[in-house]
Amino acid sequence: MNEAVAEASPRVADTLRVSEIFWSIQGETTRAGLPTAFVRLTGCPLRCTYCDTAYAFSGGSVMPLSAILDQVAATGAHYVTVTGGEPLAQPRCLDLLRRLCDSGYDVSLETSGALPVDAVDPRVCRILDLKTPASGEQSRNLWSNLDVLTAHDQIKFVMADRNDYEWVRQIIAQYQLAGRCELLLSPVHGQLAPADLARWMLEDHLPARLQLQLHKLMWGDARGR
Repeated sequence: MNEAVAEASPRVADTLRVSEIFWSIQGETTRAGLPTAFVRLTGCPLRCTYCDTAYAFSGGSVMPLSAILDQVAATGAHYVTVTGGEPLAQPRCLDLLRRLCDSGYDVSLETSGALPVDAVDPRVCRILDLKTPASGEQSRNLWSNLDVLTAHDQIKFVMADRNDYEWVRQIIAQYQLAGRCELLLSPVHGQLAPADLARWMLEDHLPARLQLQLHKLMWGDARGR
């Protein structure tokens, strides 16, 4: 390879494998309903039973961080969500998050909570998707992550049945999560009726927010939505 080609080729350290980048409506979290640019990174060490993005486990394209930033900028976004897969499975995700913040975006990170989040730029809203028993990945929860969360962050629990709900109640009490950060309770689409979850929350006065996946209500399982 001649010197000119070598200089034009991005260093491997400056790249990420990306499943997709798209412009859509945020369907979850406290930012639900907001137009958002999504960067979905490839790869995940978990295999949750209810996963709806298994296509991101492999494939995708290797992209320089600069090209990712260019595509995000082209959307005209103010809000940016980095998701997966499990985005933190790629160490360079930390650099992407920092550079997005440096560029002035309001950035959130959707992570399983199975990998450390302490090195994530503090300007990023860290959204931990703690794994319930029905996920099959409950043992992968990295509980030390809870110690670094602030009121700027959020915890999401995805539940498939009443057993999951009772587990969530126990975890909220055990780790004294009420008031520490926003708590989001979400039913597995097509498995747990939202009205049932709402009723349980009301009966128990649970200090959490019920959330539905707006993108699925609007577009079903369409990819890139």
